[in-house]
Amino acid sequence: MTSLRQVPLSGCNLTDLTDLPRVGFRGADSADYLRGRDFVLPDSPNRAVIQRDGSLVARLSQTEYLLLGGNDLGERIADEEARWEMDHQANYLLPRQDSHACFELSGERLSQVMAKLCGVDLSAEAFGIGAVAQTSAARINVIVINSGSAGHPSVHILFDRPSKAYFHEAVVDAMQEFAGAA
Repeated sequence: MTSLRQVPLSGCNLTDLTDLPRVGFRGADSADYLRGRDFVLPDSPNRAVIQRDGSLVARLSQTEYLLLGGNDLGERIADEEARWEMDHQANYLLPRQDSHACFELSGERLSQVMAKLCGVDLSAEAFGIGAVAQTSAARINVIVINSGSAGHPSVHILFDRPSKAYFHEAVVDAMQEFAGAA
C-alpha cells in the first residue's frame, strides 16, 4: 500500500497535511476578531491569503474563514483554537481538525491531475494564486485552495476526513498517467 505521507511522481507531489492544525471561524464579528489577532484577510469570498508565517487564511463566505497551519507546523493555528472563548458575540469557532483531511498537491502537472478529478477548470489561467473553489472532486465535496506561487504550483485540498483513503487512491490513480511525463 502507498504511504499516505508523501507520494512523489514526475511532475507531481502529493503530501498528506491532515495532521497540520486547521480551524474555522464564522460570524459577523469573525473578520474583526481575526484582524485583531494579526491575520491578513482576503477581500472577498473564495479567496485566500498566505500569512507571513506561511499559514493560510481562506475566506469561504462573507463571514466564514478557514485557517491552515504554516511553517511553524501549525502552532499559531492550534493556539488560536485553544485561546478562543465564547465572549465574542458573533464569532463562532468551527473545529476542522477532526472533520476535514487535508492534502497538498504540487508540481508542474497539477492542473492535468486535477482535470482528471474535477470538472472545474483549475488551470493557472482560470484559477489564479489565492483562488478558492468549493466543488466536487472524485465524487466528494472538496475545498481547493491555490496556495502556490508562479514558480511552485500548489493546491491545498480539504475534504471529509472519513474519505481520506478513498480520495488518496483517486489522486494517486490520476497522478499515475503523468509518471515519467516530461
